[in-house]
Amino acid sequence: MIEFTVSRNDAGQRADKFLVKACPGVPRNLLYKAFRKKDIKRNGKRCTPEEMLCEGDVLRAYLPEDACRMKPQRTVSTQLPPPEIVYEDENICLMHKPVGVPVHADDKGTVDTMIGRFTAFLYHRGLYNPLAEQSFVPALCNRLDRNTEGLCIGAKNAAALRCVNEMIRNGEVRKEYLCAVVGKPPKQTDTVVAYHCKKDGNRVILRYQPFAGAKLAKTGYELLATVGEISLVRVRLYTGRTHQIRAQMALLGCPILGDGAYGDKGANQRYGEHFQLLTAYRLTFCPTAADSVVSNLRGRCFEITPDFVGKYFPGEY
Repeated sequence: MIEFTVSRNDAGQRADKFLVKACPGVPRNLLYKAFRKKDIKRNGKRCTPEEMLCEGDVLRAYLPEDACRMKPQRTVSTQLPPPEIVYEDENICLMHKPVGVPVHADDKGTVDTMIGRFTAFLYHRGLYNPLAEQSFVPALCNRLDRNTEGLCIGAKNAAALRCVNEMIRNGEVRKEYLCAVVGKPPKQTDTVVAYHCKKDGNRVILRYQPFAGAKLAKTGYELLATVGEISLVRVRLYTGRTHQIRAQMALLGCPILGDGAYGDKGANQRYGEHFQLLTAYRLTFCPTAADSVVSNLRGRCFEITPDFVGKYFPGEY
């Protein structure tokens, strides 16, 4: 038997989800068998897998102790550079992700990631100790491509992670981007709907007509300035599909400058741009729940200005 006392960061999740993370050595079929046999107790009473845990609950699991006591192998890369912090409070950090740094570890074996920098930052501040946590790991709430810069939301605790993720699902976090494109979009401002599907490798297909396996992608844009053949466009995401902005701009006939996958190779070479000039530059928080842990951010807007704006559009923005 092993016993857990539910901490603040463990609360608010299902009992089975907690035990999967807290007891990684226990096979899932054995865990759910224990639930069926009433071998999982919450505060002395039978616990079902879907029960939501509260801070202070005592969870007893009558499972093989050798498997139960296998702790998750969580480590912190303490030598990583600190993230550039745009905003911080007791629940979240907004960080400026540079080009070339992935948000998470990838198949290239990259050690320097935004989540790595974030957890190292919290560790050095005494705000996260992997050995003291039973199930929680700090996390990022939004994703950006490796070569897209912009604002990343880091959750310091489980309550903030759940809250911000739900806000994003409900459209209560407004995400806006700036990009430099080759040519001009067909209208000054528009909201376009297309159909998106991943293909083999790290590419996507985007079409205006529905097709098998495709999901809807909704994108708003506004033309801000044009200098020569390069235009500055502000984009608002209503859905969060892979490479959505890059594929949508290409479909509109104005690919993002520097984009090696969907862009104009000739223009990329002429301007010497090797990475897409695309920045997640603005986040606006609009939580509707009065008791939200991030209700202090209601109506607040945070933004950064990418270097390519001054390079290609001096005095225009």
